[in-house]
Amino acid sequence: MPHHLPALATRAAVVAVSAAAATFVGVLPAAAAPAAPEVATVTPVAKSIPAPASPAFVAPAAAARSSAVQNAMGKLGSPYRYGATGPSSFDCSGLVKWAYDKAGVSLPRTSRAMSKVGTPVSRDELRPGDLVFFYKPVSHVGIYIGDGKIVHASNRKSPVKVSDMSKMKYNSARRI
Repeated sequence: MPHHLPALATRAAVVAVSAAAATFVGVLPAAAAPAAPEVATVTPVAKSIPAPASPAFVAPAAAARSSAVQNAMGKLGSPYRYGATGPSSFDCSGLVKWAYDKAGVSLPRTSRAMSKVGTPVSRDELRPGDLVFFYKPVSHVGIYIGDGKIVHASNRKSPVKVSDMSKMKYNSARRI
């Protein structure tokens, strides 16, 4: 007696998602009951592949960067105060930390410590939300917003503002 499986009655179990691709453990029939009391054999379609040690989720990271940009832009005009971390006044790293904290991402407190987290990005590959560092050694940070500009807490003479990156000595950039 033949085995009957409903059309399209399979499920794929996705166990890990990485920046490269989804990893499929296997494909199992949803209804693997034979019509008679015979032994049914299920043959996997995809070979088992171990899940990556630390899966990366691209979409949530991009959403966090976008949220961080919006958070920082919402603080335009807020006063600069050295050592301040918000919500009403900021120094440069305090603004970046506050904006990313609100987006659900924890960053170190200082610009120099921030310059060691995330993934290095070349200047010509910057995307909104990337952290941009200035001077040697690193002593200033802003959030890239596009078109060669950053949002940052500049200094005690200026509130949180948008500036052209070319006005400062570029050091490096990192993607969170």
